Amino acid sequence: MTGALTTHVLDVAHGRPARGVGIELWHDEVRIAAVVTNGDGRTDAPLVAPGSLEAGVYELRFAVGAYFASSGATAPDPPFLDIVPVRFGIADASAGHHVPLLVTPWSYSTYRGS
Repeated sequence: MTGALTTHVLDVAHGRPARGVGIELWHDEVRIAAVVTNGDGRTDAPLVAPGSLEAGVYELRFAVGAYFASSGATAPDPPFLDIVPVRFGIADASAGHHVPLLVTPWSYSTYRGS
């Protein structure tokens, strides 16, 4: 998707998409979106619509602590991971950017997807 920003969350501990994860998107220290993942672990629409993406530093904040607590996963209180921040830069705003999160109650990984 050209010039848009998307994400999805995979619960690798249970081998499924992570439904119900709250996500905030921040740009230049301003929250510009707040969404919740759907049954496919994705957002219903891009976080930044095609043509609206700007170059700069962004941060996705994934509320994985609440997700795992509601999923019945065994986790300590407080959880080891609560809010997972992923800070990244966008230099080419005309290109599509996809930032997935693969997560367990104890670890996470991310990458620039397509």
